[in-house]
Amino acid sequence: MEIKTDIEIAQAAHMLPVTEIAEKAGIDEKYLEQYGKYKAKIDYGILKDKADKADGKLILVTAISPTPAGEGKTTTSVGLADALSRIGKKVMVALREPSLGPVFGIKGGAAGGGYAQLVPMEDINLHFTGDMHAIGVANNLIAAMLDNHIQQGNSLNIDPRRITWKRAVDMNDRQLRHIIDGLGGKANGVPREDGFEITVASEIMAILCLSKDINDLKKRLADIIVGYNYDGEPVKAGDFHAEGAAAALLKDALKPNLVQTLENTPAIVHGGPFANIAHGCNSVMATRTCLKLADYTVTEAGFGADLGAEKFVDIKCRKAGLTPDACVIVATVRALKYHGGVTKKELGPENLEALEKGLPNLLQHVENVTQVFGIPAVVALNRFPTDTEAEIKLVEEKCRELGVNVVLSEVWAKGGEGGEDLAREVVRLCEEGENRFGFVYDLDMSIKEKIEAVATRIYRADGVIYSAAAEKQIQDLERIGFTDVPVCMAKTQYSFSDDPALICAPRGFKVNVADVKADSGAGFIVVRTGNIMTMPGLPKVPAAEKIDVDNDGRISGLF
Repeated sequence: MEIKTDIEIAQAAHMLPVTEIAEKAGIDEKYLEQYGKYKAKIDYGILKDKADKADGKLILVTAISPTPAGEGKTTTSVGLADALSRIGKKVMVALREPSLGPVFGIKGGAAGGGYAQLVPMEDINLHFTGDMHAIGVANNLIAAMLDNHIQQGNSLNIDPRRITWKRAVDMNDRQLRHIIDGLGGKANGVPREDGFEITVASEIMAILCLSKDINDLKKRLADIIVGYNYDGEPVKAGDFHAEGAAAALLKDALKPNLVQTLENTPAIVHGGPFANIAHGCNSVMATRTCLKLADYTVTEAGFGADLGAEKFVDIKCRKAGLTPDACVIVATVRALKYHGGVTKKELGPENLEALEKGLPNLLQHVENVTQVFGIPAVVALNRFPTDTEAEIKLVEEKCRELGVNVVLSEVWAKGGEGGEDLAREVVRLCEEGENRFGFVYDLDMSIKEKIEAVATRIYRADGVIYSAAAEKQIQDLERIGFTDVPVCMAKTQYSFSDDPALICAPRGFKVNVADVKADSGAGFIVVRTGNIMTMPGLPKVPAAEKIDVDNDGRISGLF
């Protein structure tokens, strides 16, 4: 039997007009701004008009630490939403927008896979409704106004050596990580060191995703610390009046995007911060819109539960006043065997010894979700044809010891039908599960105490080592009073540690903090650990080499 690619499945889908999807979701036409036949923006006025309506149940989908074997978190999120719809629940799914960096790099898109996808898949993975463009331009407008202020006399006394604001582009381009600009004489600016971040790591992306309305957006934009003056005091974007124009560029990007699954379940795709270098969750407005419209909202947080789920809890839920009702932790037997030391080429044959060695990765994520975050959870085991009954039984037994059920998921191959058992378990958890939801740390703790709480409670590190630069930066943040905010840990996704080679569930390590900076508009402190970078590079053979388009405009090679 021929196995179709994701794009072939998506291109064969029977999509309903977005007006019908809106009607199915309960979105009045007056809130709808169509972008062609199958995409639309939802006016943020819908949240004001439905403010008194009770929220539905919120389901978080997270995963084990990612491996080259694949886990299928977004696929599970989409399939679970379709499965909940199949068992008679009114459901929506809220996911992040893909970044062009991974699309043309190595990771791929973010619209699901197999028969659990969002459509129109090509649009979602490429330009979509222009949100990424707007975020990048708003970021770069602030950069241009900052450098222009220095060029035009520098009345704010900005120290060019202490500018923290970078430019942004939504592409993996290592060449732009560290640059020198303003060359060519007085007329061409003030020479200084500069650099680019990928758009999804920019503070503008975080601000868009955490803003509750346009006024909140403007306030956050004004609060951005772009650097420091010669007296060591912070300089903000509002000091040179950049917030109004930046907000004007973002006014449409702030509106959530409505699309659908292959099974025509309503979906909102909005905002796309990376979870390893940003906070990894779709927008608060998207999640809130779904909660007001549906009885069940499925959402996901990027990478493993140590990254996206921790930030979902400590940043997004804390700031938006959200409480998840249940959590799905996605795993595969293949990935767990990889964590147990098996190479990617040898993952097929039964190997209970390797599986047992790799299981601590899953179990640590389960413990974090159920015992630290206090959220009722289920493990969704994405089934592969090579999985044996003995391997599945071992995973079930180990999870049962922690009081968590394992449910087999086959949504990649069967769509919503393959996730009905998972959907029923999620409904049971929402109705019967013991929810002791809480945060990893308190906001009144010191910056170091918050960092160390995440490192020891979530990563199981023995402690934290701070670079000299990080020590000075923490002192500066404490001096200016920027302390009563969450920390956003920038860390490799492959390990609980900051070393990507330490897979599974390492012990006896310390987390190395390289630098710390204030994302004051977003309202958190970014803590960069290990060698993590905010501008990725392309791999030796980028996915872009296989992507093409024919005379009819039909795209190929996109997964």
